[in-house]
Amino acid sequence: MKPKIMLLMLSALFLFSAATHAAVIKIATLSPDGTTWMKKMRAAAEEISTQTQDRVKIKFYPGGVMGNENAILRKMRINQLQGAAVSSGALDRYYNDASIYSMPFLFNSHDEAIYVRNKIDHLIVEGLEKGGLISFGFAESGFAYILSNSPIKDVAELRKQKAWIPDSESARQAATAFKFQPIPLPFSDVLAALQTSLVDTIASSPIAAIALQWHSQVKYLTEMPLLYGSGTLVISKKTMDKLKAADRAIVKNIMSKTFAEIDQQNQKDNIAALDALKTQGISFIKPDPKQLAEWKNLAQQGNVDLVAKGFNSKKMYNLVTQHISEYQKLK
Repeated sequence: MKPKIMLLMLSALFLFSAATHAAVIKIATLSPDGTTWMKKMRAAAEEISTQTQDRVKIKFYPGGVMGNENAILRKMRINQLQGAAVSSGALDRYYNDASIYSMPFLFNSHDEAIYVRNKIDHLIVEGLEKGGLISFGFAESGFAYILSNSPIKDVAELRKQKAWIPDSESARQAATAFKFQPIPLPFSDVLAALQTSLVDTIASSPIAAIALQWHSQVKYLTEMPLLYGSGTLVISKKTMDKLKAADRAIVKNIMSKTFAEIDQQNQKDNIAALDALKTQGISFIKPDPKQLAEWKNLAQQGNVDLVAKGFNSKKMYNLVTQHISEYQKLK
């Protein structure tokens, strides 16, 4: 065989071998394709592919095509998927303080939440890594508000509604503080439940309500920040450990930068989304000080119960409340 032909064959074999050894990381999310979140994630994936010379490729499964968050995480455990972009609360089984920020009425303002996050985010990232997941930081979904088909100002009115909560043990436990009978459902089932009147009341951030079309099925928003939500992208530690050190650093750098950008954008988008809900005909109603005090008192006792029952650690809860006190003294 001529040397030139042999060289071409060896080159082709090398390229084929390199391509077949590329790491393909499959990531699922409920976030619909076309959202700002997904656009930024796809751009990050392209940058990772370029910088690693196609040694690392990321394939996304958006819009819930891989099932709800519990199903996505189950598929990660059997390596059918290697990553997930999910709400932080879905990761409790990997680290029970992943949901610490979503305790009802934990924060009094957005600035207070950001102050605490600057102190605590890295601890949650470390906790998730010990549980086998690599997180690249958190992007807020923002404060969730009660959205309903009947005006709700006080707890007694909530108890008359068919109210949805996420399908998790921590959410069920949190609901007991307000003494209502919740309807637990996966996020992927909420729109259909609203359309068929299985539920008539939900809690959601403005951007999530619009992105998932939930806002089209409700008439009222209770102007009272109920809880602070966030999401994260995680990749299994086993998958990350298989990458070359240089490629691992590229993935971490690009994804961390991307999540910081998404976090900043979501903060702006939530303000715009609240205005959008008003312009689309949703009526905003506000509890009076006495009603608000009742909500907060019940929530505070409920949060203490969550800690006592081990849904969140006492150490983390005390650390978060300590930073909240610090912030309030700085005001």
